[in-house]
Amino acid sequence: MRIIPAIDIIEGKCVRLSKGDYNTKIIYNENPLEVAKEFEAHGIEYLHLVDLDGAKSSKIVNYKILEQIASQTKLKIDFGGGLKADSDLKIAFESGANQITGGSIAVKNRAIFEKWIAEYGSDKIILGADANNEKVAVSGWLEDSNEDLVPFIQEYQNKGIQYVICTDIAKDGMLEGPSFDLYEKILKQAEGLKLIASGGISTFDELPKLAELGCEGTIIGKAIYEGRISLKQLEEFIIK
Repeated sequence: MRIIPAIDIIEGKCVRLSKGDYNTKIIYNENPLEVAKEFEAHGIEYLHLVDLDGAKSSKIVNYKILEQIASQTKLKIDFGGGLKADSDLKIAFESGANQITGGSIAVKNRAIFEKWIAEYGSDKIILGADANNEKVAVSGWLEDSNEDLVPFIQEYQNKGIQYVICTDIAKDGMLEGPSFDLYEKILKQAEGLKLIASGGISTFDELPKLAELGCEGTIIGKAIYEGRISLKQLEEFIIK
């Protein structure tokens, strides 16, 4: 299972939110590049980079940070937040993203998201399927859609999607443990899916459990920043 630390960006700084609420913002570092280099120094190869300003403003905003990290580390970056138009995608890939994550766009403008899958290939486009009570949430989680989570994922699997990042919003940033039951349900019903678990990771012991379930990767945010899981532990997990 791949270990994918998260860096969320607001105004160029590395922050974390709880349950996607911008009013809960905590700044952990003024310099995201510094954070990314520290991850890399501990054997981490992947990074989940989220442009929270972009998610709010419906266009890519913090692409300079992406460019900086991509040009000064070897991390393979998946980038999300505010990707709404072909031009946003072009900027993200030209700035060094290996993959992009589309969440709201996959609900609100299926035609363009399906076009991206066809154009860039399913290894480059990740479906961000964030859930609130098993309904898909959109717009930086500020609104719920009427889409049921599992059928939504299955529909996109039929369109060629391989990678899905699923965050249970109730768990995000709460350090109360991930949604094991939800991930088990998704993996049973959407066979062959490369599911990336996200949200609620709070202790190191949860990682082997997610790997056992069959998650392809897991995104870890606040647990690293709050010192609940050390980079040394992650390094040892990766080596194993």
